[in-house]
Amino acid sequence: MDELLKYYSRKEVQKSILAISKSREIAVKFADKGYGKRPDVIEFENDVYELAKKGATSFHISEELWSNPLLIKTGMSKKELDNLRIGWDLILDIDGLDLEYSKLAAYYIVEALKFYDIKTISIKFSGNKGFHIGIPFETFPEKTNQIYIKNLFPEGPRVIAAYLKTVIKEHLNSAILEKESLNEINKKHNLSKEKFDVFSLVDIDSILISSRHLFRSPYSVNEKSGLISVPVKTNNIINFNRDCAKIQNVEFGLRFLDKDNLLTKESSELFDKALYWNLKNTKPAEEAKGKNIRSYVLPKNAVPEMFFPPCIKHISQGVSDGKKRSLFILINFLRNVGYSYGEAENYIMEWNKKNPEKLRENYIKSQLTWHQRQNKNPLPPNCPKRENNLILPNQQNYYTDLGICKPDDFCKLIKNPANYAIKKQKLFGKKQL
Repeated sequence: MDELLKYYSRKEVQKSILAISKSREIAVKFADKGYGKRPDVIEFENDVYELAKKGATSFHISEELWSNPLLIKTGMSKKELDNLRIGWDLILDIDGLDLEYSKLAAYYIVEALKFYDIKTISIKFSGNKGFHIGIPFETFPEKTNQIYIKNLFPEGPRVIAAYLKTVIKEHLNSAILEKESLNEINKKHNLSKEKFDVFSLVDIDSILISSRHLFRSPYSVNEKSGLISVPVKTNNIINFNRDCAKIQNVEFGLRFLDKDNLLTKESSELFDKALYWNLKNTKPAEEAKGKNIRSYVLPKNAVPEMFFPPCIKHISQGVSDGKKRSLFILINFLRNVGYSYGEAENYIMEWNKKNPEKLRENYIKSQLTWHQRQNKNPLPPNCPKRENNLILPNQQNYYTDLGICKPDDFCKLIKNPANYAIKKQKLFGKKQL
C-alpha cells in the first residue's frame, strides 16, 4: 500500500487523472472493499492523493460526458440521462485470454479505424491482458438520420464494436493461426477442436456496455496485476511489453483521448457504415417470428443506365462533396441492379474521373473488396418517406444530406433506388430498347 500511496502522490499521475476526469463521473475502488460512492468527481489534482490516503487503489471514469455528473441519480429515465449527457467517447475494450491475442486484435482495430481515415486514435494497456482504444466524441457527426449522436448511448458503441468485429475477424483469425496451430490453441485453452471462433480467444466488449459504463483511468493501477494502465503509441502495439507498465518503469508524456488538434467529424464514415450494417443485419420482427420473407433476387443482366433513378444519375455525373458516401451508395446500388463486381468497378472508376477531387483508386478497390467478402448484397439506403411526392419532415437521409434527392413522378411508386431501376426497366424496357 505504501508503494501505491507513493505512486499516487506523484504530480504527473495526479495531473493525468484530473485531465481525463473533466465532465465525467468518477468511481473510486478501495481494493477488495469495492467502490466508493457514485456519482463522484475529481476537481483538483490533490483529490487523487487524498483519496489514495483513504485507501483508494484505482480510479474509473465514465465513457459518457455529462453537463454535471453530480446530478446523476440511480433510476433516471433515458430521457433524463439524454438531457444530462453532452456526449460520449468511444471506448473499445479489448480483452483476451492472452495478451498476445489482445495485441493482435488491438492492432487490427487500429488499422480498421485508419482505413476509415480516423487519425485521432488513442490506445492504452488495461493493466492486465487487454487494451482500451479510444476515439473522442468531438470526431463524431452531430446527427445521423436526425438522431443526435450524443443520445445513441449505449446503442452507438455496441453497434460500432459489433461492426468492427466483422471487419477484422478474417485478418485476426489468420494472424492468430499463423502464430499457433489450432491444436495448440485448443490444448492451451481447453477449447473444442470442432469449432474455432477467434472471439472466444479475444473479444471486444460490447454486450456489457450500458449507461454509466466505466473504464479504468489512464495511469491508474490494476489491482489484479499490480500494473499501471499506461497509454501506448498506436504504432507500437505489437511490441508492447508489460514491463513498461510496472510502477517503477512508468513514463509520462503520452495522453489517452488527447483532444488537442483533433479533426471534427472525422469518424462520420465509420458511423455511417456501422449503423447501416446494423440496420441490414437486424432481422425484422416477421422473420424472427418465423414468417416467410421473400428473398431479393438479383437481375441476371445489368439494368441500363437510362432506367437509373434521379439520385443515382446525379451521383454518376460526379460530386464535389460526399464522395465516400456516394461510393457506398453506388456499390450497393450497382450490385442490386445486376452489375458484377468487375462491371461495378469499371463503372465506378469512370465515375471517379468526373469528380472534381478524385478518390484514391486503392480506396475504391478496397471498398469493393470489402463488400465482396461479405457475401451479401445489401440494398442501398432507402429513399426518404414522401407524401404527395414531397419529403416529409424529419425524413432526411443519405440522399437529402447529399442534395441529390430530386424525385420524379416514378419515385413515389418505390422505396429504394434499386427497386426504381428494376421496376422501371420492367415497365418501360421493351418500349425504350
